[in-house]
Amino acid sequence: MADSSEGEEEGKLTGGSQQLVVDDDLREMGKKAAWSVSSYKPGNGVLSLRDDNLDTYWQSDGAQPHLVNVQFQKKVKLQLVVLYADFKLDESYTPGKISIRAGDGFHNLKEIKAVELVKPTGWVYISLSGNDPRETYVNTFMLQIGVLSNHLNGRDTHIRQIKVYGPRPNPIPLQPFQFTSTEFITYSTVR
Repeated sequence: MADSSEGEEEGKLTGGSQQLVVDDDLREMGKKAAWSVSSYKPGNGVLSLRDDNLDTYWQSDGAQPHLVNVQFQKKVKLQLVVLYADFKLDESYTPGKISIRAGDGFHNLKEIKAVELVKPTGWVYISLSGNDPRETYVNTFMLQIGVLSNHLNGRDTHIRQIKVYGPRPNPIPLQPFQFTSTEFITYSTVR
């Protein structure tokens, strides 16, 4: 998997990747969700975020923060948010500060990540892992991506694509790993 982007320092992401590259142990979870946005210009709605076309984009239409809501029917594990922004094409419409919140619904969203994008052109990778190495994912019903500000003090925003990734389920659901010691294999219930 590509790192957060070309450069990263305390919540600042610079650059961007022209190719979307994600680890094989992750799967795209967005198709299992209901997507909504806080506002949009006609013809540039939520469908433009998910159409796999980098020439289309969601354009907000209203006061900041601009919000993208991703709601799941059941709790899911999410590990990575990847979005495509293009400062060269979108200039003041390019997101500058982003907040990612998670919770059971609108009533209890908590910020889990805040990042500053520095003139991004390409795919920007935002890990949802916590500071503790054991916190590799977020278990949630809802994810909200908030654009708090844009480059050049722009009012409305453009985001060309958003993908959300979670860990692939274990192919053997009841056995989380293979035993290697002879003693453990002897007493294993799955053979």
